[in-house]
Amino acid sequence: MEKLMGLLKVKVVRGVNLAKRDARGSDPYVVIRMGNQKVKTSVKKKDVNPEWNEELTLSVSDPTVPIKLEILDKDTFTKDDLMGEADFTIHDLAEVAQMNLSSIAHDTIVKTLHPTKQNSFVSDSHVTVKNGKVFQDLHLRLKNVDTGDIYLQLQWVKITPSAH
Repeated sequence: MEKLMGLLKVKVVRGVNLAKRDARGSDPYVVIRMGNQKVKTSVKKKDVNPEWNEELTLSVSDPTVPIKLEILDKDTFTKDDLMGEADFTIHDLAEVAQMNLSSIAHDTIVKTLHPTKQNSFVSDSHVTVKNGKVFQDLHLRLKNVDTGDIYLQLQWVKITPSAH
């Protein structure tokens, strides 16, 4: 079994200007995959600007494994339609989380990642330390679709070894 490095809390905040997949709108939900793990949000009925504010948790053994995000339109009788996708890594978030955070002041930006052709960032993404916890806000442009962005907040949760 791989050694667990920590947990990743992914807060799926909201989607903006998502693609309409049905005549009456779309019923979007988010699926996040990392390795063989899969988590998903609830379905938001008839909403192309959904507010989820839902927290999903993944176990992290290897922070270099890419995370794949898909937004799908829930359909009753047919296969759910893809409304866009994005991928990202948490290498930088995990790297900051391994630092000694005790001397870092509250609300300090430790690292800034810029949009490139290799990532889906719309704007700079900051890795921030708040009250000894490591966060990263992401604004991602969805791929393989005409329109749509998604906002996420990542939080690294350290695993404290049990005393057994």
